[in-house]
Order: sequence, then structure tokens, then C-alpha cells
Amino acid sequence: MTAVAVEVGHQAKAAGLDRTLIELVNIRVSQINRCAFCLDLHTRRALTGGESIRRITVLPAWREVTLYSDAERAALEIAESVTMVAQDHLDDKTYASVRTYLTDDQVSVVTWAAIAINAFNRISIASLHPVRPSPKAS
Repeated sequence: MTAVAVEVGHQAKAAGLDRTLIELVNIRVSQINRCAFCLDLHTRRALTGGESIRRITVLPAWREVTLYSDAERAALEIAESVTMVAQDHLDDKTYASVRTYLTDDQVSVVTWAAIAINAFNRISIASLHPVRPSPKAS
């Protein structure tokens, strides 16, 4: 799975997708799946990469705010559809909409990013991966 995640990262960069967008996908999917380990990991990565606490905090309500770019909103739409596959699919209208903001390669990468983090969520949840306390600053 780590090799898949690394490859998704390479493909995202090649497709012109910012690392922050991929981390938003990782966080949103992990929120839906309630994977504490992945939420902790990807929130820290997003913050280290320059993402704001504000945007991470309101991510569950991304449709209700204007803090996200059109490309990020399209990526989040894909991520939620892939994650909640039993409830929702990208219908033709939604697919056409996301294609307004993302290229075919970008749609493919975001789809694979969502698939990968969904798999990681399931592995972490089933394996009981703990969220460890942060070391105290000296």
C-alpha cells in the first residue's frame, strides 16, 4: 500500500496537482471513515505543507463555504463519491462538472488517491493503529 501511495504522489505531481489538494482528499476520506490514525497523520502533513487550520476545521462542511478552489471542490466531490460508493456515484452530470476543473489525468489521480486512502483507513482501523501523544517540547 505504501508503494501505491508513493506512486499516487508521483502521478499527482506529474498531473500538476498540489500536495495540499491530495492531503485534503486524504483528510476528508479519513473523516468519513473515522480513521483516527490517518486523520492525525494527514492533518499533520497538511499543516506542515502549509495548509491552514481553518480550512481543515471546516472541511466536513466544504460545500457550505467558499474557502476551497474549484479544483479542490471537484477533488472532494470525487473523494466522497469513491468513499461512499454504496450511497453515491459520480453521475454523468457530476462527472462533467468535475471535468470543468480537472483534466482526465487529474480525475484519475484523485480517484486513485481516494481509493488508496480508503484502503489505508481500513487497514489502520482493522489493525487498531494508535494515535500516539505528541512528544512534549523541551
